Amino acid sequence: MAGAVTRGVLFVHSAPRALCPHVEWGIGNVLGGRVTFDWTPQPAGPGFYRAEHSWQGTPGTGARLASALRGWAHLRYEVTEEPSHGVDGSRWSHTPELGIFHAATDVHGNIVLPEDRVRAALEHAADPARMRAELDLALGQAWDDELEPFRYAGAGAPVRWLHRVG
Repeated sequence: MAGAVTRGVLFVHSAPRALCPHVEWGIGNVLGGRVTFDWTPQPAGPGFYRAEHSWQGTPGTGARLASALRGWAHLRYEVTEEPSHGVDGSRWSHTPELGIFHAATDVHGNIVLPEDRVRAALEHAADPARMRAELDLALGQAWDDELEPFRYAGAGAPVRWLHRVG
């Protein structure tokens, strides 16, 4: 792998059993090799399974992973990509009901709001409810609200760390 390298984590929060091998296939296509996840039952969604996969690749791999899974029925997932030289970090969140949300992140994983989003929220400062709604949208609050029960259910789940050498 030549050039800049970054890493991140794919969190599949819920997937029906029949979709699990397709998720692995899609991720393998993006990462350029076969991947196998350790699927475990998802307590927050009976009949669903969850998995986590640490990845390493060139900047932009997180976007390609998120795009490979976008729009699949009953699939809830998040992809993180750490910042790398000259490239912001990112987080993508997806739910079947809301679709996909993307945000730039700093080195600590905090969402960084672009200046234009802050200015748009300030334009509605006279109406606190509207300003709150604008900021909630910019921060992806609806996605966090929907995914939080699935995140919590995954606490303590196994994570396989993969590192490519050379």
